[in-house]
Formats: sequence, C-alpha cells, structure tokens
Amino acid sequence: MVWVIQRPSALSTAEACDDDSGRGGRRCLLGRLGTRRSLLSFGTVGLVRLIVARCQVDYAGRLTAHLPLATRLILAKADGSVSIHADDRAYKPLNWMNPPCALTVSTAAEDSGFTEVWEIRNRDGDTLLISIAEVLHDSSHELGVDPGLVKDGVEAHLQVLLAEHPETFGAGWTLVQREYFTAIGPVDLLFRDESGGYVAVEVKRRGEIDGVEQLTRYLTLMNADPLLSPVRGVFAAQLIKPQAKTLASTRDITCVTVDYDVLRGLDDPADRLF
Repeated sequence: MVWVIQRPSALSTAEACDDDSGRGGRRCLLGRLGTRRSLLSFGTVGLVRLIVARCQVDYAGRLTAHLPLATRLILAKADGSVSIHADDRAYKPLNWMNPPCALTVSTAAEDSGFTEVWEIRNRDGDTLLISIAEVLHDSSHELGVDPGLVKDGVEAHLQVLLAEHPETFGAGWTLVQREYFTAIGPVDLLFRDESGGYVAVEVKRRGEIDGVEQLTRYLTLMNADPLLSPVRGVFAAQLIKPQAKTLASTRDITCVTVDYDVLRGLDDPADRLF
C-alpha cells in the first residue's frame, strides 16, 4: 500500500483513501493502513510522532548507507518528513527523507527478525528503508503553529543600538542616517565625528574579511562624491577576526569591538572586579 507524503490535507483518517492520486495519503500517511496498526498511524491532523525503536536503516540514492540494528528515535512529522536520530549528536539526524515522497509500509518476512518495514521513496528515486524490530516507545503530539525563532543580538539590533549611542565611537559624534543608500547598497550607519567629517560604519556580529571588503567598496564610492568626501570608515562588530583587523589597517579603516550588553544597559564595566 502506498501513501504519497506531501502536506497535511483536511481529510480525517477515516475519510482518507489509498487511490493513485495520493490525496488521501497526505492525511492518511500517519493514519491506519487497513485494520493493522502502522507505526505511521497518527490518526489526527497535524501530529508529530516520536517512535523509539530497535531498527535497521538502509539508504540508496546518490550513495548507499547502512545503519546496523540499534535503538534509535524515528521522527515522523506532519509535513511528511521522516528522520532517524541517535543519542550521540545534537540536532543532525543519522538519515532522513524530505517530502514529497511515497511511503510503503509492509509486514516484514517472518524469519527476518523484523516486524514492519517502511520504504520511503522520493521523486528522484532515492529510497530509505527502515526495518523495525521492536518498538520501545510510541507517542503522538500536536505542536500547533510555531511562532518562529526570535533572535537577539543580530546585526539589526546592533545597528539600532549604535545609532542611539553614537558616543560609542567618540565624544561629539552625531548620527546622520541609518541605512544610507549608495548605488551598490546601503551603508549601515553614517555619522559626523567631532570635527564634522563623515564616517561610514559597517556593523557585523562577527567581523570577518568580507565585511572589510564590503566597507571598502562603500568608501570608494562615497569618497567619489564631492558632497561627502572625505569619508572615513569604521568596522564595528562584537568579535573581529585578526585577519579582518589586519586588512582593515591596510585600508585606513578603524576597527571597534562593541559589547551588546553594555549597549543595552545590562552591563556596566565600572561594576566589574576585573
């Protein structure tokens, strides 16, 4: 029996069908296969299934890979993806298959030592074969809509804080504009220093050679403008690689390491013992 894994549909498990269109399979992938309970039997919409099982995994595609029989976590998500995990790494699975793909669940041969076999095949013809010997844990969970990852301390946050605190670069500095537009892209910050000269500031979380090169291109273009010239550059980051500092020094670009917590007012260097 073949189910097509694409994305969840509005069909319930009872309504899903196993016709060639695969429309029912989008929902019934994690439903029941006939009257026999399958490891993919979610039974309801939008569930993620966690299965801890002794299994053997074989992959065939652009290369071949074999995982001998061992206890592993099988993660079957509502989007149709299937991944196999071990306990010796963080987030990266041992093997996986992304949708859209077709899944065939069958009963293993009696003398094979396995109870059930999943064959997952994608549209390129790659196959992932999961042979199940014993199920130790089996649970389904509805995760709901994820609000997404909210990152703190990204370049945009640093840029806002530095725009609000021009004194980070020196007394008497004033902000001219954030995202100052040039013909090759916007400069993060444009300031005037204590003497009234223009200073272009490129902001990065990690300062590397590419950032110095980027600022160099901006400076070349801005110094060609008689209304701005002379413009000097400052490369600001939470961490600046030694190679980037060396390159910046050859371009007359000043490097400034900024402390995100200090900019947010969460850390006062005067309160530190050392």
